Amino acid sequence: MSHVYKIIELTGSSPISSDDAIKTAVAAASQSLHHLRWFEVVESRGHIEAGVIAHWQVTIKVGFTLDSSE
Repeated sequence: MSHVYKIIELTGSSPISSDDAIKTAVAAASQSLHHLRWFEVVESRGHIEAGVIAHWQVTIKVGFTLDSSE
């Protein structure tokens, strides 16, 4: 069976970790989209306060399959 994927770009953020920022973005996408299949990290960055990482931002591409007309 063949698939067609739609790709969107999202940025998740978290004060905990880059992994948590990714999970935040995927969880938000899953609230309004279905058939999520994969993600790719495009960019990660963070905010530093007093010499330590205070906040993470991770931009991801998320791929999902389109509804079939069958």
